[in-house]
Amino acid sequence: MKIGVPKEIKNNESRVALTPGGVFELVNYGHEVFIQETAGMGSGFSDEDYREAGAIMLPSIEAVYAMGEMIVKVKEPIPQEYQLIKRNQVIFTYFHFASSESLTRAMIASKAVCIAYETVKDDDGSLPLLTPMSEVAGRMAIQQGAKYLEKPIKGRGVLLGGVPGVPPGKVLILGAGVVGVQAAKMAAGLGAHVTVLDINMKRLRYINDVMPPHVVTEYSSVYNIKRHIKNHDLIIGAVLIPGAKAPRLITRAMLKEMRPGTVLVDVAVDQGGCFETTRPTTHEDPTYIINDIVHYCVANMPGAVPYTSTLALTNVTLPYVLKLANLGWETACREYPDLGRGLNIVKGEVMIDEIHDAFQTSLV
Repeated sequence: MKIGVPKEIKNNESRVALTPGGVFELVNYGHEVFIQETAGMGSGFSDEDYREAGAIMLPSIEAVYAMGEMIVKVKEPIPQEYQLIKRNQVIFTYFHFASSESLTRAMIASKAVCIAYETVKDDDGSLPLLTPMSEVAGRMAIQQGAKYLEKPIKGRGVLLGGVPGVPPGKVLILGAGVVGVQAAKMAAGLGAHVTVLDINMKRLRYINDVMPPHVVTEYSSVYNIKRHIKNHDLIIGAVLIPGAKAPRLITRAMLKEMRPGTVLVDVAVDQGGCFETTRPTTHEDPTYIINDIVHYCVANMPGAVPYTSTLALTNVTLPYVLKLANLGWETACREYPDLGRGLNIVKGEVMIDEIHDAFQTSLV
């Protein structure tokens, strides 16, 4: 198979979909891998690294899309790429269709085969291709939140860990999945007081078992959310419904209940966000303020640490890329049901109900 890896062109996205090691594996199986020049530079991989692994380097994104029977990416295609995608071409990447009707309609029109990392699902319900980026984003949420709590950038002026004689900051985490657990771990490590809310009691029991005593859990309800937002310094939105829009857990009206300088970090922004006031931002311009509340809603948080993120991502995506390349997408998705669940749009047909539900309109 001819496999293309374009350079990511989303704002401040420095990750790359294949490492030189991944290229070597694919070439070893007899496939051709086409890498756009400088695609790996942001993650620390030179063009020469790819050439030594057996890649064919191409000068432009247009050339990569033209050559590839399968395109392997990190982020969803953006409008500049829509017209480059060909009928029957396999696109394997994060899509998050439920957050963008324009992207969804463009991929329907392309008649391509769109396999989304975020809906590849194991039999136990886990999301193997989303997990590593959720781990990165969960940890980064605390790192970024702690920074934006500083007064010069309009935060409350709170040090999360406190100091002797001064109580620590308080972190509220909405969601006890992978993002929530990693955020709780980082916040606890800094010495903050952490409250985790979820409706899944199994997840809350797990957190109680593995976290230190200054991490507490409560059942998530509107009442409990409204009570806690009044006295927490940093609030992390970490709710995920695979393939669907995130629920809006904090409304615009609730901002008035928070103390000025409270920081909101919405890790669910890729799926529409779990705060009503969420709008996607970039690493170049990461925050905005509404009612004196600082919002950090960067849609590709792991892109800020591309070396770590690229290695973490390709650790889990490469086995699936090999299956698709070795067997073809139809056989691979039939023989491996986990991969088959990643089929979101196939030759113009929407394959999962969550996409239709997100827009409440006909996509045909």
